[in-house]
Amino acid sequence: MDRIRAIEAEMAGAGFWDNQERAQAVVGELKSLRAVVVPLQEALSAEEEIGVLLEFLEQGEGSPSDIQAAIDDLQQRVEELELRAMLNGPHDAAGALLSVHARDGGVDANDWAAMLLEMYINWARRHDYDVELIDRQENEEAGITQATIAVRGPMAYGYLKGEEGMHRLVRISPFNAEGKRQTSFAAVDVSPEISDAVEVEIDENEVREDTYRASGAGGQHVNKTDSAVRLTHIPTGVVVQCQSERSQHKNRAQAWKMLRARLARIEEERREEEQMAKYKSKVRQKGFGSQIRNYFLHPDQRVKDARTGYLQTSFHSVMDGDIQGFLDEYLRWRMAQQEEEREAHESTTD
Repeated sequence: MDRIRAIEAEMAGAGFWDNQERAQAVVGELKSLRAVVVPLQEALSAEEEIGVLLEFLEQGEGSPSDIQAAIDDLQQRVEELELRAMLNGPHDAAGALLSVHARDGGVDANDWAAMLLEMYINWARRHDYDVELIDRQENEEAGITQATIAVRGPMAYGYLKGEEGMHRLVRISPFNAEGKRQTSFAAVDVSPEISDAVEVEIDENEVREDTYRASGAGGQHVNKTDSAVRLTHIPTGVVVQCQSERSQHKNRAQAWKMLRARLARIEEERREEEQMAKYKSKVRQKGFGSQIRNYFLHPDQRVKDARTGYLQTSFHSVMDGDIQGFLDEYLRWRMAQQEEEREAHESTTD
């Protein structure tokens, strides 16, 4: 609470917004702190309310149903706090850089990639997160080739990092006059939006830079100069690009920020794999090769996670951003996996 009060006092001071980047970082810290403190305070208040209701019941007032409702409310709040406690990774509190790439399926895949991108934007807005479009490459006929957004808010990366992998859509193609069923794939990549204060070692000699003209819808150039920037990290093969700004300088700065984020994610995955190796368990496949979720519009509507088995029967509500159930269930599944690995390791060392 002391830190929250200190930030609020700082924000009320003159000149707070003079340094926009620092001000946004401070506001982000305040949101993250409130995201933990406020639910905790609400849970404590709910516990006190149960005590008051019990006293009323002893005096012949109130009803057991009121107490049960209060207990159910408290249990839900505690479960939410337990989920937040699972977000304890080194970058979980950071914002997220989320990229969507069209894969197999032709123009249907391009359209599917655009639908997925909108799904994540809708989720972010539901939770009062800020969203910034970093890069978007339109497909000439429909949808996108790829796009990247920054999602900023409490534990954005912690919630979204489990979305990395391949997303599969089965539907009757709106681009096929014969009305045939089409399977389309789009890949999602998620990296933490790390601050400049976090050190990520990159040898600039190992990075190739290419510049080109930014393209808009229909492949038309939106700028007459080579303002778009593409960076390739040669040792890892990681490629990032940015064309959202008219200034090549700004696009280059954003591309380097994206590259630092991707390499930080690779380092985080390496540490996770080393930790799993200690328990002699099979390392989970990561990246574009792992199909994590199936979305069906034909023959019936449903969305099912391939890892957790979590199912929702309304495709359109999922597209509207109702994916928190998938994110929460992934956290529970991941925690259960880690616990099983620890128990298996302990049983072999006893």
